Amino acid sequence: MLHAVHLVDHPVRDRRSALETAQADVLLDHLGDISRADRLLDAGSGRGGTSIMANARFGCHVDGVSISEQQVAFANDQAAGRGVADRVRFHVRNMLDTLLDTGSRRAIWTNETTMYVDLFELFAEFSRLLEYGGRYVCITGCSNDVTGLRSKAVSKIDEHYTCNIHPRSEYFKALAANNLVPIQVVDLTADTIPYWELRAKSSVATDIEDPFLTAYKEGSFHYLLIVADRI
Repeated sequence: MLHAVHLVDHPVRDRRSALETAQADVLLDHLGDISRADRLLDAGSGRGGTSIMANARFGCHVDGVSISEQQVAFANDQAAGRGVADRVRFHVRNMLDTLLDTGSRRAIWTNETTMYVDLFELFAEFSRLLEYGGRYVCITGCSNDVTGLRSKAVSKIDEHYTCNIHPRSEYFKALAANNLVPIQVVDLTADTIPYWELRAKSSVATDIEDPFLTAYKEGSFHYLLIVADRI
């Protein structure tokens, strides 16, 4: 959701780009110790930017999966243009069934993609893919179990993106059911509000900025980073 559009205003576009890069850096900071020999998975890889950043930082292998042929083609072109296509590859696949080898991943991440799938099915696949002690990092928006399920703002976000925003508790139930133990939870809500305030002032603003800002500020919607280890 944070990466859903490209703002065209200056300096808003540059500030948005800086926010997105900072967000990706925060995600990568939580992957743990990654070696050049390790293999990572970017589940719901989009245009591939974070996968390329991971390779640049760690020198590791990265596979990205997306159901969008257009995104995968763009991402593979970017990897080829940067000379890393031998270590960073993107595939048209469903992240619920990646076809990758069991226990082959040192780390996996998702960034704003989990609201499109069943969490129990997703985390079962991640548990299969991760080696013992491997790391999963998730950045996601989720509803407040107490107030979010009845929030008009959260319902508007669901409708706008044709997704199914999960309640916060659902993440921890699904993780626990699949041998993934949370070791850190960071509330990024305050950090993402400036993005939506910037977007609301841009030329590509739609009718979704106000529901996001309302939901965040009223506490019915949270923006979380969840770090879990495979046991």
